[in-house]
Amino acid sequence: MDWIWIIIIVTIVLITVWVIGSYNSLVQLRNAVKDQWSQIDVHLKRRADLIPNIVETVKGYAGHEKETLEAVINARNKAVSAGTKEEEMKANGELTNALSRLFALTEAYPELKANTNFMDLQSTLKETEDKIAFARQFYNDTVLKYKNKLEMFPTNLVASLFGFKPELFFEATAAEKEAPKVQF
Repeated sequence: MDWIWIIIIVTIVLITVWVIGSYNSLVQLRNAVKDQWSQIDVHLKRRADLIPNIVETVKGYAGHEKETLEAVINARNKAVSAGTKEEEMKANGELTNALSRLFALTEAYPELKANTNFMDLQSTLKETEDKIAFARQFYNDTVLKYKNKLEMFPTNLVASLFGFKPELFFEATAAEKEAPKVQF
């Protein structure tokens, strides 16, 4: 009879240790997802701060391209004021598309292409876009690990017991997947 109690106690201890380990790994992954989203946010803020400078530089050379410039500013304002993660993802997709159209304008204005301020701003923005792309990729990788942990047996039992919720992937919008169309 004593062996039965020892086996029961050992089993309870092992299950408890496993639940604690699973819970802690889920918390760690959930926090990693939040951290990666914050990294994206840092780069998006940097991009949003650069855009007014680029628009002002382009205005001097391509003032009559008002529609494109307004689209960039409106997309930037939407991205900055987005309330939820989903809204922010969508708004930043629109901003990426508007920026593509803006940079396509440089082909029509050789003097703009030669402007050092514009070239510096464009280079900085390109670097920022590259960092955003990398951060999005890393975020999606982290979300994948977290989702796998949430959905795979037996940690899915702990996840549902403690109310862990899945996170969204950062996906390209339909507008981002299309090549920008610029007409002169």
